[in-house]
This record gives sequence, structure tokens and C-alpha cells, in this order.
Amino acid sequence: MSTTTASATVPAADDPITPATKPDPARARRRRRLSQWGFIAPAVLFMLLFFGYPLVRNILMSFQDYSPSTFFDGKAPFNGTDNWSKVFQDDLFGKALWHTVVFTLGSLIGQFGIGLALAVFFTRKFPLNGVLRSLILLPWLVPMVVSGIVWRRILDQDTGVLNSFLDTFGAGGATPWLTSPGMALFSVILVNIWIGIPFNLVILYGGLQEVPKELYEAASLDGASAWRTFRSITLPLLKPVITVVLVLGFMSTVKILDLILALTDGGPADATQTLGTLTYQNSFVQLDFGAGAVVGNVLILISAVFAVFYLRANRSEGK
Repeated sequence: MSTTTASATVPAADDPITPATKPDPARARRRRRLSQWGFIAPAVLFMLLFFGYPLVRNILMSFQDYSPSTFFDGKAPFNGTDNWSKVFQDDLFGKALWHTVVFTLGSLIGQFGIGLALAVFFTRKFPLNGVLRSLILLPWLVPMVVSGIVWRRILDQDTGVLNSFLDTFGAGGATPWLTSPGMALFSVILVNIWIGIPFNLVILYGGLQEVPKELYEAASLDGASAWRTFRSITLPLLKPVITVVLVLGFMSTVKILDLILALTDGGPADATQTLGTLTYQNSFVQLDFGAGAVVGNVLILISAVFAVFYLRANRSEGK
């Protein structure tokens, strides 16, 4: 009986050994880049469809003779800068621009000042602290149109609750809050301040929670007054949050439309006409879509400038 023994084949010294295949770095980078684009492609597509396309159409519309008949025949001939000239030469545009500045600055100053004061107040521990903070959030949760309708009833000259309350104390119960050109814009600013206080309170209160308590203890040991502590510790450390609050508050206030429409509809005598309401009036009341697009582009440009400022401020704070 013979036994066959299988012997392993040993390669000769001069036989070439096939090296292992090395991955291609360029191909790996391309594959990784494609996978990254795959994740952000839906967001890019969404931005292009719902932000990019309307923006381009609005810019083009401002250079076209766009009328209601355009929706039927599709004809909107270019008219150069006629729409821009008509809007800029209109006295109402200058008034609306000025009212927008006053409305925005007045709202921001009131919202931020009261919001900061309340945020500092609520950093103290006392009974019902959380309940009161929750109640203050209610104006922020109510839709702006609803708030405008409610405040229109409150500020009514004849049947409003505010005038009835003032009349009880003999403080003048017939104030034309919304019907006087001299009072209407002031009244709208007050209502918008009431609506915007909760937003400022929430953001600033969160920022105050991040200030180290040890700094306040050290300042107290050094004998610093409350105002000196606030000015030297709280405000500098709260600066990034303040920047966010003011810029976001500006971008949301400068284009407000629904609140003013619910309160005054831009009146009386265009006393509360802003760029937002002027865009609405031109486009959907007078059906002059080209002029409405011009005012809308001005609003977009103003918002874009402050958006860039916001991004640059955040980048500098990050460094």
C-alpha cells in the first residue's frame, strides 16, 4: 500500500509575488464627496425651488410691466427701470421707508430693554418664578393676526377697554389710539413691543444662565455695586446673545405686515404705512405687481445686509 504525501509548493526565490491592490486615494475622495453631496442635495434643491426661484422671479418682475392680464396671456414686457423710477419718485415710498425705520427702531428698543430687564429680574429665585415666566410667553404663542384684532378692540376710541380704564381715573378716556395720524404709529409700536418681549426674555434669560456665578461673587466681595456688576460683567459676557437677539429681531420686525393690517391697514392717512404694507398695497390692492416687486426687493436687500452682519458677528465671536 503506497501513501501519497501532498507537498506544499514553495515558490522559487525568483518567482514574482503579486502585491496587494492599494486603494486609490483620488477615487476614495470622489466617493466621499459624492456621498456628502447626496446628503445636502435635498436641502439645496429645496432652497433653489422655494427661495431661489421666487427671488429671481421677483427681481425680474421689478423690470417688467406685470399686470393682471399677464396671468391670462403670459405677456409681461420688460420696461427697464420704469417701475423703480415710479416707486422712488412716489412720496409714499419715502414716508413708508421712514415709518419702517421708526417702527423697527422703536420696537427693537422697547422689546430689548423690557426683555433684558425681565430676564435679569427672573434670574432671582422667588415663588412662582416659573409660572410667571410661562405666562409672559403667551403673547409670543398667539398668532400675530389674532393679537392685532384683540388689540384693535382694546385700543378702540369709543368702546375700547384701555380708554374705559383711563376714563375711570380721569386720565382722558377718548384718546384716538388708532384713528389719529399722530398716535397710530406709536400705538402699533406699543403692540409690537408687547408681542416681542417674550422672545427677548427667553433668549436673554438663557444667556444670563451661562454667566459664571463666581464672577458675581468676586464682584460682591470687591464691593462692586449692582450697576457696576451689570455693566462690567453681565453686558460684556452677554454681548454674543445680544447680537443674536437684535439682528434676528430686526429681520423679523422690518417686514411685519399682518399686525399692521389687522390694526390700522396702513392708515389713517398712510400714517402707519411701512415697506411691508406698501408691498401688499401695490401688489394686491392696486394690482401693480411690478411696483410691489420693487418695494419687496428693497426689503430683501435690507434684510440681506443685516443677515450678512449677523453671520459676520457670529464668525467673529466664534474666533
